[in-house]
Amino acid sequence: MAEFADFMSEHGMFVIGGIIAVVAIVTSSVCAIVKTKSRERSRREIAAYIAEGSMTPEQGERLMKAIPDDD
Repeated sequence: MAEFADFMSEHGMFVIGGIIAVVAIVTSSVCAIVKTKSRERSRREIAAYIAEGSMTPEQGERLMKAIPDDD
């Protein structure tokens, strides 16, 4: 236990900073995946409405242009 305490006293800020960086990277990656999945689901639904005839292609095009591309 004393070895761990010594290690943390010498390198604690680097360890904590690394953990925070990893959590931030994972969180931003998950957020980007959720946004992309949601955007693609919306595009598929619009395409389905056009295919079944309840929406004109022009209306679908306007809706797809209204979907933001957060690239």
